Amino acid sequence: MHVAHLSLTDFRSYASVELGLEPGVTAFVGPNGQGKTNLVEALGYVATHSSHRVASDAPLVRQGAARAIVRCAVHRDDRRALIELEINPGRANRARLNRSPVSRARDAVGLLRTVLFAPEDLALSKGDPSERRRFLDDLLVARAPRFAGVRADYDRVLKQRGALLRTAAQARRGSRSPRRQEGDTGFAAAGAGDVLSTLEVWDAHLARHGAELLRGRLELIEALRPLVAGSYAALAPSSAPATLAYRSTLSTGGDPGEGGPEGEVPGERGSFDTQTLSTDLGKTLEERLRERLVEVRPSELERGVTLVGPHRDDLVLGLGELPARGYASHGESWSFALALRLAAYDLLRADGGDPVLILDDVFAELDSQRRRRLAEMVAPAEQVLITAAVPDDVPQELAGGRFDVAEGSVTRVR
Repeated sequence: MHVAHLSLTDFRSYASVELGLEPGVTAFVGPNGQGKTNLVEALGYVATHSSHRVASDAPLVRQGAARAIVRCAVHRDDRRALIELEINPGRANRARLNRSPVSRARDAVGLLRTVLFAPEDLALSKGDPSERRRFLDDLLVARAPRFAGVRADYDRVLKQRGALLRTAAQARRGSRSPRRQEGDTGFAAAGAGDVLSTLEVWDAHLARHGAELLRGRLELIEALRPLVAGSYAALAPSSAPATLAYRSTLSTGGDPGEGGPEGEVPGERGSFDTQTLSTDLGKTLEERLRERLVEVRPSELERGVTLVGPHRDDLVLGLGELPARGYASHGESWSFALALRLAAYDLLRADGGDPVLILDDVFAELDSQRRRRLAEMVAPAEQVLITAAVPDDVPQELAGGRFDVAEGSVTRVR
């Protein structure tokens, strides 16, 4: 797979740009702040419908414009696809495939597959669990685009259930206030049964969609584990071996409502493998999720948040017997983040067809040894796109085509 052409209209800093691309290595070189990353960000957006730099779509649209359009021509084997995304902040995005509209923009997910390395990847090793959850879920969608719908359904249910819990929590706090009149207290109590009945309906939806997402994550981790270990050993041969585990709120050890910010996994709870989570006591993941929701309901009604589910789980990275977070050096943390991306690339390639590799200002962050090893590992890819501030940041092993980027213009120099 490779991108043959990229066209941008009102995307980030570009009013308009047209780029012809080829298989092999292409570098975009220029000073910081000139728009190099904007080019590769656009391709990453086509692949995942999200940016690796910002959480919302609004910054992707050029100031003063109402929308942005990204078009790319993708070649895979003997087939060619023209993908067009219209980015509309505050409204639904639209997509076209080979100039014909598709019913939902997410139906275009997976037509282009990319693996993107960026300085932000250090958060995979050092950042919050949300970074690692996003890594797993983005890779799930890249391998099986139907998971885009699973994620959307789970997020929708989580939002609706959260709104109900917040309403219930406010009612409970109000009923305990000495300033509340007796009639108000009776009203709150009378509505409790309706809240619990409605909550049970949302529990069923959350457990169904959550179990599907959780099962996908667990199977993905099993596939990633040997690939991450191998990539990490190649990047940091003198370090302890890299390990992966999954920490789930399905554990009954500890109250998930204790400590930690909303949406994160507080404290230390158990790490599980696929076999343990899916077959323990002969129960399905959906059954176990529903049971845990019942167990933590008093805490949820008190706090007004959903305390159990994949949105609070974590991918635990380890070096030998120790967790990487808090114990790994800066170089080891970088190596682990790179190993996760390399493993994702190997997994997608094994599924059929090399994804496009994007290295966004990565080499400037690495020492000479890791730079050389990473270059050797990615050089065989069908298409590699690199951004760099100066030509010397591009390793000799990755010499190829080059565009200079400066003052809003992109010029091919070889």
